[in-house]
Amino acid sequence: MKYFVLIIDGGAGLPLPDRSNKTCLELAVTPNLDAMVKEGTLGLARTVPPDMEPSSACACMSVLGYDPAVYYKGRAGIEAKSMGIDIGEDEVVFRCNLVTVRDGRMWDYSAGHISTGEAAEIIKSLNKELGTSHISFYPGIGYRHILKLKGYRDTLDAVCTPPHDIPGKPVADYLPKGPGSRLLIDLMTRSQDLLRSHKINVERRSRGDVPVSLVWLFWGSGQAPEMPSFNETYGLRATMTSGVDLLRGLAMMAGMSLLDIEGVTDGLDNDYAAQVVGAIDALQEHDMVVIHVEAPDDAGHDGLIDEKIKAIEYIDAEIIGRLGSLGKDELRGLVMPDHPTPIASRTHAADPVPYLLWGSGIESNGAERFTESEAGKTGLFMEQGYKIMSELL
Repeated sequence: MKYFVLIIDGGAGLPLPDRSNKTCLELAVTPNLDAMVKEGTLGLARTVPPDMEPSSACACMSVLGYDPAVYYKGRAGIEAKSMGIDIGEDEVVFRCNLVTVRDGRMWDYSAGHISTGEAAEIIKSLNKELGTSHISFYPGIGYRHILKLKGYRDTLDAVCTPPHDIPGKPVADYLPKGPGSRLLIDLMTRSQDLLRSHKINVERRSRGDVPVSLVWLFWGSGQAPEMPSFNETYGLRATMTSGVDLLRGLAMMAGMSLLDIEGVTDGLDNDYAAQVVGAIDALQEHDMVVIHVEAPDDAGHDGLIDEKIKAIEYIDAEIIGRLGSLGKDELRGLVMPDHPTPIASRTHAADPVPYLLWGSGIESNGAERFTESEAGKTGLFMEQGYKIMSELL
C-alpha cells in the first residue's frame, strides 16, 4: 500500500457575509476533490489542542501524527533545524519576520512578500550592523528568518505577538512584553533605523514596492524538540515536499526525507503540477509522500478572498486531479487543512478542520463536498487530531 497526505495550509475558514455567507472552500470550484469526497470518509478534526497557539507548527504536527501537547516546544527551533542552525544549551532562537509599518500600524506582515534574494541582503546587513558574538541573524525564505541569541535565555519568557495577528493595529501595543523583552525591543528599534536607508528599500520604493520597516521578533524557542521517527512510529518510509522551512523542519524532526522540486514556493506562483508529479514519482521509493501547499494560508493572511479561492482551485485541478487518477487499488490518502485562516481575522484560528480519508478499503459516508459545513453534517469528529494518521494507516 502507498499513501499520500495533502496539507492545504490555512484552507479552511469562516462564512463570508459579502459572498452569500459561504467559505472559500464552498466558493471554490473543486470537481476532483468533490469526486474524491463521494468515494471517501469526511469528518472534522481538532488539530490544535485546547490552550495551545493555532500555529502551523502545532497543527501540522497533528496532521503528521504527533501530539503537539507532547512534542511542541516552539516554532523557531523547528525552522532553525530546517535551516541547519545548531542551537547550544545556552542559546535560543526567534522567528524574525521582515515587516512593513505605516503610520505606526502593521501594514504588511511580509513586507510585500519580499523575495528571498532581497531579504538575504537585508539580513546580511542586519547581522553586520547589529550582530555580535552573542547575536546572529540567519536568512531564510522570503520574509521568514531566524535570530539566534547566546546567553539570553530570559528572552524565552517575553510575551511576543506574531505580526500576522495584528493587521492594521498599532504596533506599539504589541511589542514584546515582560521578562527578557528589553533586548528584543532594542533589536527591533535599531533595525528600523538601519533599514530606513537600506539600498534594497531604495530600490523597492523606486519600483513602487513596499519597503521593509523593521524586523519583528516572535515565537522564541530553545532546542528543537525531539520526536521519534515516522518510520519508527508508523513503520513507513515517508518524504515531504514543501516551500516553507517550518514544514521542512518538521519533516527532518520526523526523520522524513525532503523533496527538492523546482518551482515549489510558498505563494500562488507555486508550480502545483511539478510539485505533485515529483511527489508521485517519489512514491516509487517511499511508502508515503506528504504534499504541503502554503498558498491558501498566505492569501488568508493577506485578506484576499479571490486569491485564496484560486489557490484551492489550483490544488484541485493540478494536485487532486492527478492523485485521483492513480486509482485506489493500492493507494490511500488524507486531505485536510492544518488550521483555518479566516479572511476576516487574517490570522490562524483553532477551530476544527475538515478531513478526508480516501482510497483502498475506505468507504463513503455520504458526503458530497469538501467543506466545513459538509464535514460537520457527517457527525464524525476527531477530538485529538494527531490520531488521524492511525486512521489513515
